Parts: sequence; structure tokens; C-alpha cells
Amino acid sequence: MRLGALQRGHRNRIREILDATSVFRDDEVQVALELFDETFAAGPARAPYDPGDGVANYEFVGSFSREGQLVGYVCYGATPGTDRTYDLYWIAMHPAFQGEGGGSQLLDEVERRLRQREARLLVVETSSRDDYVSTRKFYEVHGMTEAARLTDFYAPGDARVVYIKRLTHL
Repeated sequence: MRLGALQRGHRNRIREILDATSVFRDDEVQVALELFDETFAAGPARAPYDPGDGVANYEFVGSFSREGQLVGYVCYGATPGTDRTYDLYWIAMHPAFQGEGGGSQLLDEVERRLRQREARLLVVETSSRDDYVSTRKFYEVHGMTEAARLTDFYAPGDARVVYIKRLTHL
């Protein structure tokens, strides 16, 4: 797998990847595509978040197969109104490529970029549903700790689970 920049033309493939995972509801996929569209609407991706403008800009990195096919991606961005805190909004690998290290490579790249910016904290939220067990384990294996659990957040019986990872010492 190799990492690379995403382009406007990757939109349909992102939809295919999200649909193929079979864990995201259609409204969740629509949100992911809105973030993509907002970022790539006028051509190349916008510059990373400028803390002075108070607007979240989303950053994307793609994971590509040897043949050049997009097989996974990550979307992250600075959290407006915070001191060097970033949110990981989406990370997804096509099921045919899961377990090959592509997701770890994407997350490692996000952390590398954020450390270069002296980011303090990376925040991830996910579901407590059973079909997210492997997702939660993925975050834990990568050094994230559960910081909060909001019961019945997404739906009855489906909590919002918030993980954090400190990137710098206070």
C-alpha cells in the first residue's frame, strides 16, 4: 500500500468503500461525502486549518493498492476553538484490503503530520455497537484510550464512545 493525495474524482470510490464496510448507515455516508465535497468542491483540497480563521478544514489521505486503486482513506482536521486538538472524522478501508496494515498506515500518517504541527490531542468517536468491536480494538491497539461513553447517543443501546490520544506532553 502507498499513501497519497485524494482528488475530486475519488468521490465515487469513497462511496464504494464506505458502502462495502456494511457498518455505516446511509445518512452517515452522506455526511462523509459532504466533508469530501466541501473540501474538493473548487478543485484541489484547501489548505489545512488556520487557527486564526475559526473554520474547520478537512484533510484527507488515501491508501492505494499497488495497481493504484484507492482502497482506503482517512479524514481529519483541527477542532475549532481548541488549542491544538484534532478530530479523526473518518477512517475506512475496503473490506477486501482490511487486515493488511493500510488502516494502521493511515493512522500513523495522521499522527506523524499532527506531531509536526505540535498537535496536543487526537480525538476519535465511534459507536458501541457490536459491529464496531474491531474498530474499537483498532483504536486501543494504536494507543488510544476511552475517555467518554455517552449512553444511547446514536440510538437506544448505541453509545458514543470517545477515544483520545495525547500527541505531546503538557
